[in-house]
Amino acid sequence: MNRKIKLLWDFRGPDSYKIAEHHCIHLKEFSETENLDFHEINSIQFNAYHSIAFIVVNEKDMLQLRDALKPHRGEVA
Repeated sequence: MNRKIKLLWDFRGPDSYKIAEHHCIHLKEFSETENLDFHEINSIQFNAYHSIAFIVVNEKDMLQLRDALKPHRGEVA
């Protein structure tokens, strides 16, 4: 079974959610340009000063995408 991996970018500060939403736009553009197979691209606001942007990909594609996109961290989705 192929696991799904969530690559995450953390943003902090009063504009963190706006920045995370904008980062999702770039992730979607990158995905279209590279014909990337992904499951989800989204952002989450945890509180007024911490938000994330993320992309969920198949484990087999994770290393290549990690090196290209430089996420802050990753986790099994």
